[in-house]
Amino acid sequence: MELLKPQPTSKAPSDWFTGDVWWDVIYAGQEPSRMRANMVRFAPCARTDWHSHVLGQTLHIVSGTALVQARGGEIVEVHPGETIYTPAGEEHWHGAAPDRFMTHLALWEGPGDGSTETTWGDKVTDEEYNGPRANHR
Repeated sequence: MELLKPQPTSKAPSDWFTGDVWWDVIYAGQEPSRMRANMVRFAPCARTDWHSHVLGQTLHIVSGTALVQARGGEIVEVHPGETIYTPAGEEHWHGAAPDRFMTHLALWEGPGDGSTETTWGDKVTDEEYNGPRANHR
């Protein structure tokens, strides 16, 4: 067993995010582990850019209201205690609702061969962010 020392909280890069986003790297596995886990905190309206993960991504909402959208789909509201999965290669974005901070636990795997884990795309426009929301409740 190994107690892992926490890394300092860091601000997410504006190249990949819009608005104020901070993260804590919880775990970045070393070979043979491919596990990745970050706790990510979004200010209201903050969001990722469009992106995809080579092996998919799981988001578990800890607090606030998350907005998540797959390319071509409706925006889905996700609430504390709920978990959403985006499959490998699916382009998507996620962030906080306009009136709430949001924290999620992001879980994904790296490919294990040193290649790219995440492919980043365009910024999510305000029009896209404010698009129609699906009601899944």
